[in-house]
Formats: sequence, C-alpha cells, structure tokens
Amino acid sequence: MYAYIIRRLLMVIPVLLGVSIVIFFTLRVIPGDVAQTILGTSATEESLAALRGRFGLDLPVYEQYFMWISGIVIGDFGVSMRTGAEILPEIISRFAITFELTMLAAIISWIVAIPLGIIAGIRRNTKTDFSVRIISLFGVSIPNFALATILILILSLAFNYSPPVGYVGFFADPVTNLKILFLPAFVLGTAMAGAVMRMTRSSILEILRQDFIRTVRAKGVKERIVIFNHAFKNALIPILTIIGMQVGVLLGGTVIIEQIFSLPGLGQMVLTGINQRDFTVVQGAILFIAFVFVLINLLVDLLYSYLDPRIKYK
Repeated sequence: MYAYIIRRLLMVIPVLLGVSIVIFFTLRVIPGDVAQTILGTSATEESLAALRGRFGLDLPVYEQYFMWISGIVIGDFGVSMRTGAEILPEIISRFAITFELTMLAAIISWIVAIPLGIIAGIRRNTKTDFSVRIISLFGVSIPNFALATILILILSLAFNYSPPVGYVGFFADPVTNLKILFLPAFVLGTAMAGAVMRMTRSSILEILRQDFIRTVRAKGVKERIVIFNHAFKNALIPILTIIGMQVGVLLGGTVIIEQIFSLPGLGQMVLTGINQRDFTVVQGAILFIAFVFVLINLLVDLLYSYLDPRIKYK
C-alpha cells in the first residue's frame, strides 16, 4: 500500500508539469499587451517597462516559464501583477470557500441521487424508474449557469426572495453561511446528482443480476438486507469513481456560479485574473486546483481496497 501511494504521488509530478505547461503557454498566446492592460492606456513607457522587467515579461517565453515553475517547486507562487500581494495565501483562503461550496453541493447530490438511483434499479421499467431517469437527464442536461439564472428569476418574481449577497464564514455564523451557500450548492449539485443517479441505477441493476444475489435470496434473507448489505456495497466502486470525478470537476467548475452568487471563492479569483490579465494569479490557482484534483483521485483509488478486500495494491 505504501509503495503504491508513493508511486501515485510521484505520478503527480508529470501531471502537474503538463498542466503548468498548457496553462502557461495558453495564457501567453492571448492577444494584447499584458502590461498595457494592467496599467491602462495612460501609462508611460517607463512604467510599462518597469512592470515588464519586474515580472520578466520582457524575457523570452521559455525563460518566463522556468522562472515561474522554479518558484512553484519551492512553494513560491509569486505575487499578483496587479496588487503585488502574495498569491499562495490568497489561493488558500479562497479555496476554503470553494471547497465548502463543493462539499455542500456533493452532499446535497448524494442525499438525492443515491436513494433515487437505488429505487430506480430495484423497480426497473416502472413509472418510478422512468421518473428517476427523466430527473437524472434533466440534471445532466441543463447548464449550471442557466439553472442558477432561472432559479433566481423564479424566486425573485414568484416569492419576492433574492439570495444573500456576500459571504460569511461557517464558524462566524453557521446559519447565515448555509443560507448563502445553499442555493449555489443546489445548482452545482444538480448536475452531479444526475450523473450519480444514473451510475447508481446501472450499478445496482448489474449487481442484482449476479449469481451471489440469487444465492442470498434463496437463503431467505430479507430483501432490505439483500439490497443494502450485498447489492449496494458491491455497487459502490463505480459509484465512488463517478463521485470522485464529479467532485474534482466541481472544484474547477465553480467559476460562473461563484460569479453569479458573488462568492469570493477560487473560481471568482480565476475569472477576475483572466479578465485583468493577471497571469500569475490564474496560473497559480489552476495549478492548485489540478493538484487537489489529483489528490482526490488518489483518495478514491485507496477507498477501493476498503470497499472490496479483493483489491490489492502491489
């Protein structure tokens, strides 16, 4: 197990290296002068040259990359081109908001998707099954930003309610925090619920066809125990796989939702950095998200052996 974990952690290096190369050089092909965009059209040539020299923008692109990646290796994410503030503390503080939003969205989706997926699998080709499949199709089909806009419009016009603006930390005021995050978490969790619902249904259907389920039923075991102690436990591995992928996707997919609901998370930080051409902020934030995504996938892989003792890591 320890050897497997070490190997997987070593695999993180080429993955993050590839991500860093893609994001760095992709940003550099965006048209326009970065220094001019940051300082404005009224900036003098001296101030533009000073900004380019400070951040190495006057160097060849490959030299800029090696300067940036060498700092990342020692934990130095650099400073913002606009504010001059260190990026890593800002990333960590904003990531806490994004992570809370993602986890709340995931919990909402699990509470809805897993029970409905199990029911649909048990009652295959019934009205209940068709209803669940329609709900899941709705979840995976409608874009998050469209659903967010529709919900805000309906709540404001029909119920004279508008979502709270701003952000309050959970430990400062748990009730207000959950009021602020519930609607954006619900919107984010809708797509995840649709995918998890479909995977749960198909996994349950596959397991219920297995011979060991027939054997358990032949022994007179109660159907509730058959479903939850035998079928669901063995169906968890593909469900866990899709959950791990969806959580990782949510971490990087909160950009628009955080902007719509005015949440100062990592997604809003990335969007603001892109609009302001603050390359160091965008590069650092995306690389951090990629790192967390890889760690989540590692955790999911390790949970496989806990769910199924037959899986061994050598």
